[in-house]
Amino acid sequence: MESIPISVEGFRRLERELERLKKERPGVILAIKEAREEGDLRENAGYEAARERQGMLEARINYIESRMSRFNVIDLATLGGEQVIFGATVEIEDVDTGDVKKYTLLGPDEAEPSKGSISLLSPVGLALLGKFVGDEIVVDAPRGKINYEIVSIAFHGPIAAADD
Repeated sequence: MESIPISVEGFRRLERELERLKKERPGVILAIKEAREEGDLRENAGYEAARERQGMLEARINYIESRMSRFNVIDLATLGGEQVIFGATVEIEDVDTGDVKKYTLLGPDEAEPSKGSISLLSPVGLALLGKFVGDEIVVDAPRGKINYEIVSIAFHGPIAAADD
């Protein structure tokens, strides 16, 4: 089984989520029991909603648990260098438009593009891995191929924990 990189903070966030989800289980089971006692299950919206919630809850618990043993937990504070690797914050410039973007490369289970972090397994992440300042990459995007130049590579240590 292939390991999955994740920051210490990302791992802790998933541990907290798993703990919270497991604490929700009894309440969902109780909601199902109470809805079942209301009678006819074919037209019982409360029962259907509780069963749906249980399904989503169990699916997320199973997903997280299946990933936990495969994680390669990496302390971002120990990273550095001149090459793009997991944990690097990379500034890239669109060669054609001059638009500049900044991304931190993280694992697929903690990447949040809206907050500036992308998965190292995303098309941009894969194109950046192993590159240096001044290198150019080409990314296939819906609007066509985009050429970027790597402007800077930095390592900032632990990322700020997102509010849970």
